[in-house]
Amino acid sequence: MVGRFRWVWRLLHRSLWYRATLFSLGGVLTALVAWLASPWLDVPSAVSIGARSVDSILNIIASSMLAVTTFSLSAMVTAYGSATSNVSPRATLLLIEDRITQNTLATFIGAFLFSLVGIIALAAGVYDEDGRTLLFAATIVVIVLVVYQLIKWAGYLTRLGRVRDTIAKVERAASDALQSRIENPYLGGQAMPAHSRPELHPVRAGEVGYVQHIDMPLLDSLATNEREAIYVQVLPGKFVDSGVVLATSGETSDERTRKIRTAFTIGPSRRFEQDPRFGIIVLAEVASKALSPGINDPGTAIDVIGCGVRVLTPWMRHAADGIDEAEQPAAHVFVEPLSTADVFDDFFTPIARDGASTVEIGIRLQKALSALAAVGDERSKRLVNDHRELLLKRFDQGLTLEDDRQRVRRAASD
Repeated sequence: MVGRFRWVWRLLHRSLWYRATLFSLGGVLTALVAWLASPWLDVPSAVSIGARSVDSILNIIASSMLAVTTFSLSAMVTAYGSATSNVSPRATLLLIEDRITQNTLATFIGAFLFSLVGIIALAAGVYDEDGRTLLFAATIVVIVLVVYQLIKWAGYLTRLGRVRDTIAKVERAASDALQSRIENPYLGGQAMPAHSRPELHPVRAGEVGYVQHIDMPLLDSLATNEREAIYVQVLPGKFVDSGVVLATSGETSDERTRKIRTAFTIGPSRRFEQDPRFGIIVLAEVASKALSPGINDPGTAIDVIGCGVRVLTPWMRHAADGIDEAEQPAAHVFVEPLSTADVFDDFFTPIARDGASTVEIGIRLQKALSALAAVGDERSKRLVNDHRELLLKRFDQGLTLEDDRQRVRRAASD
């Protein structure tokens, strides 16, 4: 179970300004340490060789880091625009949270501030001879870090924002979210009972947006016994309005209702962490955009179908093995499981609709369904057969050549 504090901390940890601020503070403190520590250090004169050149070195770092940072920001904006146009606007969130990009920019900004503070301190005359030597040593370390990040950044820029790299990020996010749901099929709670008590009181959303996160530890603290049991009615990713019921509970009071409502974080957009369906939807969006007449790139759509099979295969195996009914932390919080039928609809329906006139897409979709059926149970195979029949109907109408229709049918029968 992930509480709200840990979830917000993870969001903060992925933000660019957080890393840039930490690295900037590190750069400023590094420049000041040479001044603060010099009274207690006795640096040998042999080590101080080259310390007189620290002024010019810091000037070079300050000017070059400002230019490199500006260029890097421009490259980031270009990559975001490319991902929005060629992949999906929803995928740009993963580019914004990319750790390599954030570390590189934060290093450049930190080095710039380090050199700026060093130049100001040297001009003010706050360093003695030992302090200048320590500053020179710190400058050498900063140069090594900057060169390392520059080399890594030069290689990373060649694929940042490219279609394949962005698809890989979406696939990884979808796989991680689905694996997290496999490990916690009820978000750390219990399976929803078939029949709930009739005297339950609803807790309504009170606002409009998407459920981004559910604070299960908070709900667990509010449901300490059977009489206080909480039945969660929505999953992360659900769009709610002010009248939608978020949860129901037997015990009721204004304060308890407010606390239960507080456990549900509602925002203007969906996020990948607790919402496996969102990653699947974004993958399908990438394939649909590739199949649009303006782009006409069925190869990318075929690539995405392969990604979908990789993402869904562990879930199909999990469904075939049965959901783990082991004891979960929240004993009196009940949650609906993720529906395999919804996941299939999220992925296969948009691609089949937009690719119904392309025989290669029909064949590859049928092969994808066969691959998933091979690792599923009988219920999953029935779901696969339903989608197989629906695909045949779509491609019968979309394909104009009878030979192409027969090729899709043969792929379905195989």
